[in-house]
This record gives sequence, C-alpha cells and structure tokens, in this order.
Amino acid sequence: MTEKYRPVRDIQAAPVAVQSTKQAGHPVFRSLIAFLSVVVLLVSGLGYFAVGKVGDVANAGKLSLGGGSGVKAGEAADGATDILLVGSDSRSDAQGNALSEEELALLRAGDEENDNTDTIMVIRVPNDGSSATAVSIPRDTYIHDEEYGNMKINGVYGAYKDARITELMDEGFSADAEMESLAKESGREGLINAVSDLTGVTVDHYAEIGLLGFVLLTDAVGGVEVCLNNAVDEPLSGANFPAGRQTLGGSDALSYVRQRHDLPRGDLDRIVRQQSYMASLVNQVLSSGTLTNPSKLSDLANAVMRSVIIDDGWDVMGFATQLQNLAGGNVTFSTIPVTSIDGVGDYGESVVTVDVNQVHAFFEDALGGAEPTESNTEGNSEGNTEAPANTEDPAANLAGTEVHVLNASYTEGLASGVAAFLQEQGYTITETGNAAEGLYYESQVLAADETNAQALAISEALGGLPIMVNSSLDDNTIIVVSAGDYAGPTAVSNAVTETSAVGQPGADLGEKIESPEFDAGGDGPRCVN
Repeated sequence: MTEKYRPVRDIQAAPVAVQSTKQAGHPVFRSLIAFLSVVVLLVSGLGYFAVGKVGDVANAGKLSLGGGSGVKAGEAADGATDILLVGSDSRSDAQGNALSEEELALLRAGDEENDNTDTIMVIRVPNDGSSATAVSIPRDTYIHDEEYGNMKINGVYGAYKDARITELMDEGFSADAEMESLAKESGREGLINAVSDLTGVTVDHYAEIGLLGFVLLTDAVGGVEVCLNNAVDEPLSGANFPAGRQTLGGSDALSYVRQRHDLPRGDLDRIVRQQSYMASLVNQVLSSGTLTNPSKLSDLANAVMRSVIIDDGWDVMGFATQLQNLAGGNVTFSTIPVTSIDGVGDYGESVVTVDVNQVHAFFEDALGGAEPTESNTEGNSEGNTEAPANTEDPAANLAGTEVHVLNASYTEGLASGVAAFLQEQGYTITETGNAAEGLYYESQVLAADETNAQALAISEALGGLPIMVNSSLDDNTIIVVSAGDYAGPTAVSNAVTETSAVGQPGADLGEKIESPEFDAGGDGPRCVN
C-alpha cells in the first residue's frame, strides 16, 4: 500500500470509546463520535473505504491525491466537499489481508473477487456540515471513456487497474503488494475521471468500503431495521425475508442490499434498497444514542479500523467536526436521471442509458447549483443579497422555465450541442433527447404563445428559429427542436457527442423513469420493493 492511503489504525477510537460517559462532552470524544457518524454515513454501501484528495488527473479537478494540494475539507471553490463513494467485491480487509473462510461465509458472495465497483454514489457535504446529499449512479450506466471507449461505469476501475498491471509488469515489477497498490490507484483515478465527466462535479474525496466492512459495521450497531413491501426469496443474493418491518444483522443486511434479481426495476430498485438501508442506519446512529453507548462505540471503532482506509492527506477530525450537528432529516438520497433501464451496449450487453447534459443539470440542482464566480457575485452590496431582476434580458428571468431540447435529425449529439450552447447562455436545460420519428422536419421553437419572451430570446440565440405555437404547453415550458436543417450555434466542445447518447436505448425510451427521493429522518424505515 502506498502512502496515499492508509487503514484507520492510527485513530485511537477504541480506548476513547470505553471511557466513562461523563466525559462525553470532551472535544476529542465529540470529534470521534462525529467521525464515526461520517463513517456510518459514507460506508453504508458495498466495497472498501478510502478517502483522499482528488489527484491531478484529467477532468477530475486540480487537487492532488494525498495531502499536497493545500485544499482542506470544506474549502473547495463551491464551499462544499464532494465525496465519491464506491463499493467493490473486495475479499480482503483494509490491510490487504485475505478474509478467512468463516468471514467469506458471512458475505454469502462466494470467494471469487472482481474489480467491479457496483455501488457508486456522490455525497455532498456543505461547508457548515448542516446537511448531506447522496446521489446514486446505477452500476450499469453506459458511458464513453476516452481511453477504453463505451463501457459500463462499474467496469472503469477494473479496466484502468488491469492496464496499469500490464504496464508495471512490462517495467519489471513482479506480482506483489506494491504492484497491486499502484494498479488500484490507477483504477481509482480512472473512475474519478469517469464520474466527474458524467456528473460535472469536481470530486474532492474518494471513498471505498469492502463487503466485510459492511457486515461488521451493521453488527456493530446491533442490526438495522428495514421494511419490505413484499416477501422475497432470491437465492443468488441469499435474500429471504418476509414482508414488513424487520431488523437485519450484518449477513442478512448484505443480502438485502445486494439483491437485484426478481426486483421490478432491477438495479434501480437495488439502489433504492441501499439508500433506504443507509437512511435507516444513519437515523438509528444519529438519533438512538448509539454513539453514546461505550460498548457499541467500541465495536464501531473496531469495525472501522478493520475495514476503513484513508489517505494521508485527509484531516479526519477536522472534517468530522463539521458534521457534529448533522441530523437524520438533513441527510437526503436520490438517483441520477436515466433515459432507459433496458438499453443495449455495443456488444449486446444490458445497459442503463443516460443523457450527460441532463445528468449535469440534475447535479447542479440537487447539489445546490454551480460554484460561485466573480460574475455572479459582484455587484451585491451589503444588505442586498438578491440581484435585481433583469427585465431586458429574458434569459436572466428563467426561474421556473423548463427548456427541452430534442434531436429530430440523424446527426448524433446535435441536441446535446444545442443544449450545451444554451446552458452557456444562462439557460437551464430540463431534458435533452430524441424527438419522435416523423414528427418534426424543420428546426423550431415550440411555446404556448409566439410572443413568449423566453421563446423569442431562445429563437434569436439560435439564429432566428421559427416559433411555433403548441397549445398543450404552459407559459413556463419551451421546446427546441433541432432538425436536419439546423444551422445555428452549438457547443460541440461541451456537448461530448460521444457520451451524450451512448448505447441503444430500450423500448422504455420516453417513459418517465423516476426514483424516489427521501431523507434519513422519521420514526421508522421506508418500505421498499
């Protein structure tokens, strides 16, 4: 293992945990509690845990892996810390030791290890630590990688790791722990790049947790309550549970969050399972006194030290202090928008298709918008926090206006290019997709009224497209159609035409595919499929 990542063995958690509860107000003890709360929040997925500054890698920010960047948690340009949480089928602990036969039996996942990162989540924590927003990315999301072409996002880590192993062996390395560690770093950097490209988010930290860590953390808190709409019996994951509310121990909980077969929406419903479980776990830990129970706190600390890896540059206690007042109701969960859950990849594989521009717009909204710049902050004098409305520029008054961009041509990525250009002009794009075949033959702007100010402004920005009246639209909805005759501006560099529409969508293209949004508050678990 290189110096960039280390197991959490230097945080003296267990000795503090067994101190008298009379010392619970001591700053060190409170920081430990906060740190374990963060761990519970971040590592309640699958895989093994590692946190670190994002490296000086393309498309993923300007920080460096390790502690040399000088950027600390909460000091990013947008005033928040964005953490990439991934989970893999690791069959080793934080120190790289192979799991025992007894431990493998607890996982109910066999002993065949692979490098797929089947849980991928972006978590944003604002500078004041008042909330946390977790957004899941389906494992089968089909993306375009600049190095390896079209592929599922959960295969990126393994592709970069394997390629690095080949390079190192050509350089004379033997198959040892050092080579494995260097190869894993390449896998992490490749995945960070892929997620950053897909989401438009600059990743500040990277986290992983292993299957064993999930089991240990669950058992450390005494099990976690879940609720199922229907009874399940799925032998591949080992999930065999009745309907209704029930408390699951570590092995059962792992089966609960790993099941995706026999679920109505496959991986999307598995994501909801994982989120509901995390919400229940966070609620339990933050509200039930778990972190003031010396015995449970000691078990949690031992689980963390066995399964958690952090990089040398992460100020653990500083970050933990930010979250001391975090409440369950302020921890929210959602999933990126997808265009099809029944798509087909280049080699016939089943994939989830997405529109990159739509995902970017989703993250801007879900994670609090774009980072501040001088242009959108200057001019606001003290005592006047709202900029005056611009009555002359319709693009400046688009709050609440939905702009949809459709591709009615055979030019791949045209709608994405138009959408990207409009985003550069200050418009918020609600949706980018393909128009129904045969419906439009000319480029146009559709609006409820041909005098609509926003429609007029968009028409002018796109080179004078004709405005057509569609009475089914409301005043706050604009549709832009880019057909084969389109000769207006595009932002090709931002459109990423190869990644905006990768793969072949399934028959569900055009259907409304929604995932629930919920928080970790309340007085009981959320019932799910």
